Amino acid sequence: MEKHELLRNVSLFADLSVSHLKTLAKSCKERSFAAGETIVRQGNPGIGLFVLTRGRVHVRKTNEDGSEFTVAEHGPGEVVGEMSVIDGAPRSASVVAVDDTEALVLPSWAFNSFLEAHPQVALHILPIVVRRFRETNDALLHLRAQQGDQ
Repeated sequence: MEKHELLRNVSLFADLSVSHLKTLAKSCKERSFAAGETIVRQGNPGIGLFVLTRGRVHVRKTNEDGSEFTVAEHGPGEVVGEMSVIDGAPRSASVVAVDDTEALVLPSWAFNSFLEAHPQVALHILPIVVRRFRETNDALLHLRAQQGDQ
């Protein structure tokens, strides 16, 4: 399957035109990660976002006390790493491959340049990013409630 077709299967990009998808696809690089490999590390700069095409990953947060917990699991057709690419802040969590994983990596500069050239696309992306933030927030609240029960 061609890169632009893989991007079409991702909710973040599903509403984009074929020409927009092809523009983004030109900047994507294919990467493979072994099971257990850290794809992005919490606190590092966001140099790109990852479109998962095979395998599964865990999104993991490390608390100030050094304890680590899984916030979410994602698989093919999902994107990870988009928040720090959009806001320029350091990675808010680590992403670790659970299985052997393949992804298309879209560099930050390419994604941000694309959004500057096509600002209307941000309107399609914003609800998805907000949903991801809400899911993460709900997971953190659930974890806090579980810790309070112990």
